[in-house]
Amino acid sequence: MTSRLSRRTAPLAVALIAVTAAMTIQQPAHAAADRIRLGSASDVSRASWNGPAFTMNGAGGVVAASMTRAIDDIRGGTGSIDVVVLAGSAPTSGSKTPECDSVTGLTGVNSCTTWTLTTAADGNNSQVNTDVRNAEFVYFAGGDQCRYAAWKGTPLEASVESVVAKGGGSGGGSAGHHINSPVVYDACNGSVTSGEALANPYDRYISFTTGMFQWANYGGVVNDSHFVTRDRMGRTMAFLARAVKDGLTPGGAAWGVGVEEGGGSLFIDRDGRATQYGKDAYVVLADHQPEQAVDRKPLTYSGFKIWRLTPGATFDFKNRPTCGYYLRSVTNGVPDANLYNGTPVTNCGSSGGSTLAESEPNDTRDTADDATALASPGSVTGTMKSTSDRDYFKVGLASGQTASVQCAVPAAYDADAYLLDSAGSTLERSVNDGAGTDENLTFTRTASGTGTYYVDVEAYSGSGTATYTCTLTKS
Repeated sequence: MTSRLSRRTAPLAVALIAVTAAMTIQQPAHAAADRIRLGSASDVSRASWNGPAFTMNGAGGVVAASMTRAIDDIRGGTGSIDVVVLAGSAPTSGSKTPECDSVTGLTGVNSCTTWTLTTAADGNNSQVNTDVRNAEFVYFAGGDQCRYAAWKGTPLEASVESVVAKGGGSGGGSAGHHINSPVVYDACNGSVTSGEALANPYDRYISFTTGMFQWANYGGVVNDSHFVTRDRMGRTMAFLARAVKDGLTPGGAAWGVGVEEGGGSLFIDRDGRATQYGKDAYVVLADHQPEQAVDRKPLTYSGFKIWRLTPGATFDFKNRPTCGYYLRSVTNGVPDANLYNGTPVTNCGSSGGSTLAESEPNDTRDTADDATALASPGSVTGTMKSTSDRDYFKVGLASGQTASVQCAVPAAYDADAYLLDSAGSTLERSVNDGAGTDENLTFTRTASGTGTYYVDVEAYSGSGTATYTCTLTKS
């Protein structure tokens, strides 16, 4: 290879190299792995555990609700567990153990040990591996998932796997969420945006690590984090198209799990049943070959199937549903509008627990989103995009049937709920004061036959992109 140094600059370059070498020799050795333990100095000893359990978080911090669920599942409601936090770098400010600070305040925690590991060789550290193997939950902190991917094939990978195998658990946030999927977007070449990934699904910033953690019921998945705030649906679509095209996942299909930041956490139990906490998550399926996915050309892929999981929603990863999704496509690198909201093209029938997201415009009874086929209990979701926003959902009730509507309203605004008859007259209302105050309605149809009704959610004050969820139960 021809040198980029000209003859004129070569002597100066040699001198600079010599000076740099001298400076390098004088630098201190790389910092050793750092260990800080909180709580009991002794590990719990117990014959068996009830997991595994997993927490997949949209940001780096521990989410108390999902972590508590994991702790309770693993210990079966009795006793306590030991937790190890693995971090690829130390926090730049504040506490050196932010994750353990949160964990040690939860019921059922015996100890929490933070290990800061900065090199691939740290995966061979005997004390690290002893602590991990003695723990019942391993939490990967946020940061740089490329550092975690470097532990592939080291004793540390096997140690984490042993924790899950004995009925413990694993999880993490942001980078820690990424590393817990079987196909890891490792960002070892740098981070990629949705625009860049859709413009070229083989962009040099897109690289994957496979064959590391393969958790039961979670096969064929690519995780992504900070999902809505950083607009990462597009890049997840590109990741999935790549995974299908390159055969990175089995069966010609790839699944994306994108979790929002700000408290979003997807908890998964030992049977593969997931429950969403805090903020939304999205499950995205690519189940056929892309129409176009080649280097230096924009992506074309028709019909990504998308499930939006609002807080409280569930998803069965062991028996993955074939209903309840909406469709979005990408054409020559340009995605459809409204990637994060859509009306499901199929309903999950009588199995319950389905969700219908609003599809604007739905500001009148004539443009109402149709929730008549929504399973009970089911949820309708939306946002108050302006201080005059109104969202209508059409429902049907048979004679003697009671509808209960419970709306969880985010703190960003104050919203009221109304139940209207087919002519638009108000039958019931819930107008509690205060932003973030929930609303509740109950109505029983006494007339014969089946009637059409409308749930009307209206902005009273404030607005924003935070999602409300109204759970509709018919009895």
